[in-house]
Amino acid sequence: MPGTVDLSSSKGTSNGPDPILLTLFANRFMSVAEAMGRSLQQTSISTNIKERLDFSCALFAPDGDLVANAPFIPIHLGSMSFAVKYQMKLHENTLKEGDVLMTNSPHAGGSHLPDITIITPVFDSNTKEIIFFTASRGHHADIGGILPGSMPPTSVSIFEEGAEIESFKIVDGGVFDHDGLVEYMVDKPSRYPGSSGCRNIRDVESDLKAQIAANHKGIQLIHAIVEDYGLATVQEYMYHIRANAEMSVRNLLRDVAKRAGTNVLSAVDYLDDGSPVEINETEGSAVLDFEGTGYEVRGNLNAPISVVHSAVIYCMRAMLDIDIPLNAGCLVPLEIKIPQKSLLSPSRTAAVCGGNVLTSQRIVDVVLKAFHAAAASQGCTNNLTFGAGGKDKDGKAVAGWGYYETIAGGSGAGPGWHGTDGVHTHITNTRIGDVEILERRYPVMLHQFGLRHGSAGLGKWHGGEGVIRDIEFLEPMQVSILSEASISISIPRHAWGGKVIWLIDRRTRQPYGMAGGGPGALGRNTWVKQRRTEDRDLDPHVRYSTIPTREINIGGKATVYMGKGDRLVIETPGGGAWGVDEDAVHGEKDDAPHIKIWEPRGSVAERAAAQAGF
Repeated sequence: MPGTVDLSSSKGTSNGPDPILLTLFANRFMSVAEAMGRSLQQTSISTNIKERLDFSCALFAPDGDLVANAPFIPIHLGSMSFAVKYQMKLHENTLKEGDVLMTNSPHAGGSHLPDITIITPVFDSNTKEIIFFTASRGHHADIGGILPGSMPPTSVSIFEEGAEIESFKIVDGGVFDHDGLVEYMVDKPSRYPGSSGCRNIRDVESDLKAQIAANHKGIQLIHAIVEDYGLATVQEYMYHIRANAEMSVRNLLRDVAKRAGTNVLSAVDYLDDGSPVEINETEGSAVLDFEGTGYEVRGNLNAPISVVHSAVIYCMRAMLDIDIPLNAGCLVPLEIKIPQKSLLSPSRTAAVCGGNVLTSQRIVDVVLKAFHAAAASQGCTNNLTFGAGGKDKDGKAVAGWGYYETIAGGSGAGPGWHGTDGVHTHITNTRIGDVEILERRYPVMLHQFGLRHGSAGLGKWHGGEGVIRDIEFLEPMQVSILSEASISISIPRHAWGGKVIWLIDRRTRQPYGMAGGGPGALGRNTWVKQRRTEDRDLDPHVRYSTIPTREINIGGKATVYMGKGDRLVIETPGGGAWGVDEDAVHGEKDDAPHIKIWEPRGSVAERAAAQAGF
């Protein structure tokens, strides 16, 4: 997947905002999203949203641009603006107070189908015009499709991945449409051959109501801010915040170009083509050109355009060393060129569930590599799903359930810091399923969950360790793992020297180190199978003192019908290291003067600093 960056000029939009009010409004807007998130967590019932926190809430301008968010899931936040703008264009001026929209289609700004977005317009109390939008996106553990969990590793069409909803007015004038919801979530998906409707509509409906309530909480808080300061001031500072983010990204791009001493940066990965990153140091803008990316694939690694933008905006915000809300201003200095009919701009029926969670991670790694910001992290989200129900052998619907989780790994090191052990990296920011809740609610037993020692890349700054998660299934069920791909994505080059090639595969290609650092270890998924007479791998004529198990490497993408007592052992990749040992680098010349030593920041760093002050 190729990517080129060329920087162009920026438009000045600042009229000299008061810096105190700018900070105040930035925090007020973020507090709205945070309060929405607390409401959603407290009122939801599913493990995936309530416990794993796989959701995001955000505030949008009347033109659909992202204004502010709380630190939820990066892959949601950059793409939700596409969903809001799509609904605005679709419904134009027909929305009224009491309307709430529901969508998950990748064609309509969605990421993948389990991520359902609820959008609510905020109307001015006097003029009745739309002044903001509140929106929430949650990953629902089952929305139908060919396998429980709605993340089938073998899907080749979006119809196999569950219910697709371009636009549905789930609340019309204050009236909740239960029958319409059942039609979209249960009836329509089950009409596709081999697919089932939602296996647990009760939980999904309850969580959707929690999203609606969270949006309403946001509306109440926005009205309170407008009442305090007046609509004109609120919207003025909304745009000032966006302009401030734009200026910050432009300064970042200028700084990188100045440190590098050139307008062109390049990075090298493993395969064919390259990715030049061109930076105009005087103008502070960039073009990320993905020309040369391959055609859409028959599997599910296709990534919607909105996902590409999410990955890029996340990288820009992550590289900033100032505290600003992630918003649409971060993308203003950037032009992202994506070729049509490529796997980054797939057709409407293409399968996409893996593109959101795997391809996006590779985009992030490549951008950070081109900027010499960090070595590769685990580059995967290790998606595990299991469950029961759906259509039986006679085609009858059977009520069931689905469980979904992403599993942590090691993060990449950088110039001045070690990678973090056992952490969800980059585009995901969820928790792992809590062991007590997991075992209480589902027929499984967790044998081991801990760091995978020896998986980190070695160097001056070592990478983070991956993890081991060993789960036993206490009754027969379908289990799927989506943790790899075999498609190469390259970014073509046309300047000096570098290549960037990515293989979306952390089960055969190690997470690379940088500046001489070693790579992280590969991931591995092992099925520990009990031998059974009915499976013909247990000889009934042989007397065993202890029946030996079979250890089967199932690869990165697989779905297996596990028997009672079978286990799945998931070993996730470690992160790449940065730099070689001190003895090895002694006396060597620094060949990357543009590399910035990033200071630790955020809540953990603040807590450590506060503790050190005592």
